[in-house]
Amino acid sequence: MRTFGLIGKNLSHSFSSGYFNEKFYKEGITNTEYLNFELNDISEFPELIKTHKLSGLNVTLPYKESIIPYLDELSKDAKEIGAVNTIQFINGKTIGHNTDVTGFKQSIIPILEERKTALILGNGGAAKGVKHALKQLKIAYKTANRNTSFDYSDISTQDIGFHNVIINTTPLGMSSEIRNFPKIPYEVLTEKHLLFDLIYNPSETLFLKYGKAKKSSIKNGLEMLHIQAEASWNIWNT
Repeated sequence: MRTFGLIGKNLSHSFSSGYFNEKFYKEGITNTEYLNFELNDISEFPELIKTHKLSGLNVTLPYKESIIPYLDELSKDAKEIGAVNTIQFINGKTIGHNTDVTGFKQSIIPILEERKTALILGNGGAAKGVKHALKQLKIAYKTANRNTSFDYSDISTQDIGFHNVIINTTPLGMSSEIRNFPKIPYEVLTEKHLLFDLIYNPSETLFLKYGKAKKSSIKNGLEMLHIQAEASWNIWNT
């Protein structure tokens, strides 16, 4: 039996387990399972890989950055980004990769049009992948986060007017926080804006609904997750 899985916290609503197990069923992939491994702290990781024979792991909140010291190697992208969402097990070593970049790029490119300035909400591991992708796309960006000198409360109507792509990388609005949303001046959004939310459950967060009400283009993170999941699968099977 080949065992793959996801490490993180609060995984009961996670996408990955359902996606991969459905993939295994539809594609006739046998003797293979995908499990959720909830860790109370990242320090539990060594014991996990010691007690389970694993073929590959995905990494989600809040461990995309804190997992790095526990890995033997990093891919070039993961090293540059400083965040890992995929772990490859090969020749007794753990190698960290980042497929968020691929997922985000391929998901946003078809709807990007001529937009060239972005405002990123949040500055965690997911945001790092988004930043790396934006650099590759030659899109200038600014980051707003509670723990930086530029907080959500500092976002002005001028900032919204200047940045025509707004990307939510925070957990605000996900199923466990469905009534929460990033506090930005939604009233000045227009049809020229694109709001991209990495959250996929619910399919329309309040962040996206407020943008839709202003006729802005909107997109959630579901397609991004599909793409990054397939990229992870390819890494595990190379």
